[in-house]
Amino acid sequence: MPHALSLGLVLFVVWLLLSGIFEPLLLGLGVASSIVVVYIAHRMDVIDREGHPIHLTPRTLLYFPWLVWEIVKANFDVALAIVRPAMPIEPRLLHIKAGQKDDLGRVIYANSITLTPGTVTIATEGSAFTIHALTRGAAEGLESGDMDRRVTAMEDAKMDASDPGPAPSVEKEE
Repeated sequence: MPHALSLGLVLFVVWLLLSGIFEPLLLGLGVASSIVVVYIAHRMDVIDREGHPIHLTPRTLLYFPWLVWEIVKANFDVALAIVRPAMPIEPRLLHIKAGQKDDLGRVIYANSITLTPGTVTIATEGSAFTIHALTRGAAEGLESGDMDRRVTAMEDAKMDASDPGPAPSVEKEE
């Protein structure tokens, strides 16, 4: 039930932001359309923890600013590698075992890697990821396991992102 209410609220807020109209008739139609969509989604049994992960919301507010900062830093790293005359690009494949417990956590981790310039998640099989890193700095960032720990902490409230924990197991291919 909380997922259905949250989904309805999110749908209505998105509808309101997209329409920008605050007339009573249209507000009523927006509420009605949100209710109909939630009803249909409930009948289809697609409202669950993975489809609408409201349990991650508070921890996501801490994770996304960190991720945005990592994306900015990686942009500069890749731009400098391209602009330098020597082009210090050292592409490599990494095989990393993710520490997340469920598919949603692994998807967030794989997408976070791909969003960060200089790294792309090529393949996943269970908790094993194959990642292409463009520069040494990008590879070292993944090998440190910081992103893995932060995604795991976002997924599991009992774990702290500042806890170093075990580093992910990494195998390199040249």
